[in-house]
Amino acid sequence: MKSVQQEVDERSNLTGTNKFELLLFRLGGDEHGERSELFGINVFKIREIVAMPAITAVAGSPPHVLGVVNLRGQIIQVLDLPAIAGVKPKTGLNIMLVTEFARTTQAFAVESVEEIVRLDWSQVMSAEKSAGSGMVTSIARLDGENGEPGRLAQVLDVETILRNMNPDSGPDISQQAVGARIQIKPGSIVLAADDSVVARALIEQGLDAMGLPYVMTKSGKECWDQLNSIAAQAEAEGKSINDKVALVLTDLEMPEMDGFTLTRNVKKNARFGNIPVVIHSSLSGTTNEEHVKNVGADAYVAKFSAEDLATTLRRVLKQ
Repeated sequence: MKSVQQEVDERSNLTGTNKFELLLFRLGGDEHGERSELFGINVFKIREIVAMPAITAVAGSPPHVLGVVNLRGQIIQVLDLPAIAGVKPKTGLNIMLVTEFARTTQAFAVESVEEIVRLDWSQVMSAEKSAGSGMVTSIARLDGENGEPGRLAQVLDVETILRNMNPDSGPDISQQAVGARIQIKPGSIVLAADDSVVARALIEQGLDAMGLPYVMTKSGKECWDQLNSIAAQAEAEGKSINDKVALVLTDLEMPEMDGFTLTRNVKKNARFGNIPVVIHSSLSGTTNEEHVKNVGADAYVAKFSAEDLATTLRRVLKQ
């Protein structure tokens, strides 16, 4: 039997292999209690899973906020995830998922937890063309057993869910927050990658405020393909890739290719090795920051503070 430390080390080392672990859970079904679909959240975002404790309702709370709980001295807001997703739990809200990311801690009530599965990011496809609400960022294809077809799990975009719940609590992306405009070589751009609709909108607003031209992509693979396309165009024009791309800004969790793999690809390629790469992620903590160093990224900045992002970009671009 593996020790706890061995399991932790294995899980941490996944970041170097374009793999990750997904916690699968169910929220409920339609009004008849049917079609209880699978949902998932990256294990790195889960702080703990507990049986539903007593919840204190807070007067004047917005819809879908169940209230708060006192978890070992920390007051945490609990959100009714089935209600947000428009489904009804058949057996009740039995489990609380405590998540920690993007500088915040919150809890989500769910009906049941299934299992943790280990997947390659190539098994995860963007859901943008098939999901209109924006709360599902991608679809994970799970391996079938005994010749059975694999299941599908909807990977929730927790950032979008939280932003939709509190639309007026967004970050300050004013010119005053980001400071003086950042200058880069004329004709060059920041090449950015993020699979979250909300995150892309915030990044675009931030880069606009900084005066930085950019090209936004929706996955690590799309960003990698775009970088190679730009490099080919630069070569055809007798230019260097550095004349075209000043910096790569990437999320970590993305379908098809994660940010760790994208960064490693950039840094190990002779054509791109001197392009700065900044990882911009809601996955925080010393473990992820250590992996950022291991893949050769030039900096890490936690989502989302336009001021911190501007400070990091300015430092990496030596301004």
